[in-house]
Amino acid sequence: MILEACAGSARHAFAAARAGVSRIELNSALPLGGLTPSPGTFTEVRQALSIPVLPMIRPREGGFCYDSAETACMLRDAEIFLDAGADGVVFGFLTEDGQVDAEKVRDMVRLAGNRQTVFHRAVDIVPDWRPALDTLMELGVTRVLTGGQAKNAWDGRETLRQMRIYAKGVLEIQPAGGIRPGNAREILRHTGCTMLHLSGSCQARDPGWPKETGLWFSSPDAPDGGAYTDCDPDLFRQVLSSLGDS
Repeated sequence: MILEACAGSARHAFAAARAGVSRIELNSALPLGGLTPSPGTFTEVRQALSIPVLPMIRPREGGFCYDSAETACMLRDAEIFLDAGADGVVFGFLTEDGQVDAEKVRDMVRLAGNRQTVFHRAVDIVPDWRPALDTLMELGVTRVLTGGQAKNAWDGRETLRQMRIYAKGVLEIQPAGGIRPGNAREILRHTGCTMLHLSGSCQARDPGWPKETGLWFSSPDAPDGGAYTDCDPDLFRQVLSSLGDS
């Protein structure tokens, strides 16, 4: 069983690795759903860890229909990370009508070569996941990160099971969203999947932030302007413990 950490910083990645995760998906801006990390962050994480590290390639928040400039930046970012030792890339491309953008996915798969290509939760907003998986399998994508077209993997567990059966082992299905110690084993059992993805995140407060200030440098839903997303490594340990020899 593979437990993958969705890490929002080098600090987050290092804490998750110490807790025993098998793989890192490296991001920035987790409160926005995860954006492309900086090259410096990736380099530090890649050099420090022996487990696979895959950067998120996502230039902005919101949806996944990108114009030519955004797409060019995504391919350039992917090239930089792959040249720096990335074990693969995580991305998603949709068309204006919400279908998988086969041309852009093909370009990313070609760029990655024999390294992993992961189509992220953009698949959860396509009108029909079956033709989406068909396209991704035809293009040679390695894995799909998905909540089963639901807010979390628990609610989407039946669709996740159907996705795994439909993919016939050609495409890995990785449950994501709301993975917790209390549901991880049952999600694996019900879906038949062999890997899970979670952030293990929590909120922390910058120690240098003043107690009272009218300024705000954090996400809108943070308790104050000095809060940031950090890692609770115990969540990873608890999930691993709950899975035992799964």
